[in-house]
Amino acid sequence: MPHIPLLDEVALIAALGVAVTLVLSRLRLPAVAGLLLTGALLGPAGLGLVKSLEAIEVLAEVGVVLLLFTIGLEFSISRLAAIFKQVALGGLLQVGLTLGVVTGIAVAWGWPVGRSVFLGFVFALSSTAIVLRALTERRELDAPHGRFIVGTLIFQDLCVVPMVLIVPLLGPTAIEGGVFAAVAVALGKAAAVVVVTIALARVLVPRLLSWVDASRSREVFLLAVLALCMGTAWATGQAGLSLALGAFLGGMAVADTEYGHRAMSEVMPLRDAFVSVFFVSLGMFFDVGVVLSQPLEVFVLTVGFIFGKGFLATAAAMAMRFPARVAWLAGVGLAQFGEFGFVLSRLA
Repeated sequence: MPHIPLLDEVALIAALGVAVTLVLSRLRLPAVAGLLLTGALLGPAGLGLVKSLEAIEVLAEVGVVLLLFTIGLEFSISRLAAIFKQVALGGLLQVGLTLGVVTGIAVAWGWPVGRSVFLGFVFALSSTAIVLRALTERRELDAPHGRFIVGTLIFQDLCVVPMVLIVPLLGPTAIEGGVFAAVAVALGKAAAVVVVTIALARVLVPRLLSWVDASRSREVFLLAVLALCMGTAWATGQAGLSLALGAFLGGMAVADTEYGHRAMSEVMPLRDAFVSVFFVSLGMFFDVGVVLSQPLEVFVLTVGFIFGKGFLATAAAMAMRFPARVAWLAGVGLAQFGEFGFVLSRLA
């Protein structure tokens, strides 16, 4: 049998992840902290034991897709309609307020306008995978702050598309006239994909799962559910939207059928395994050399994310007349860096 380096590295990630997580659990730290530390130890800035970074990132992307699919299973179309206000108004307030304030501060600091707007984009986005994982573990998805956070994260995912189109236009040689047309096309495309997905879900998904269920095969049912999950993610990816948004829509499509709970129980073990790889892959981005060489910049950005962004998210929630405690919890939940920030940073 040929040697497979990736298999060795996945086995190493699993073994070290278990060991580090068990040690940190004695200190009452969450499992996510152990997985992030595992990635930092194994990554290129650590011991450098993992070489197949691109393959690990692919596995991590599968984890994000499965996570958003299971979150969609808990948010049927009817439940999404119930939190439409949080999605539209809450998301617009949080993203708009953060973008405006951060851009203004950066311009006042002396940065060019294009770079300042880019920094505003990065600050406005939060980590869908980390936040939803935490809300799920704490069973707070249905809490008032949980609904606000989920609605805001959905809006942020929709905003990724126009942001990706705008970033190349922020350079000094960019053609300014194309910005509004590109954004309009992106928003129209996003709306069309969401509407088409929901319409198809109402018609096709119940019949498809009914046919699969008639086979009385657990394996075939699991494959069908995974096909729906990956298929909707692929479709939104082809349309220029995020894979996570497509997976979330696919989960909602299944949630509106009688097979929602069964699909959740089948997918959960796979989700947990792949999401663990996602957190390890995030840890691999950590470079202690950057912290040591630019401590002031790292400190200012960290404080900006935790306190500045958290305060703005709290202000957005309070503007929607949430109680102070709920608004504060929403601000804490949204006060971190998002994985799509890496995508925008590479593009910039």
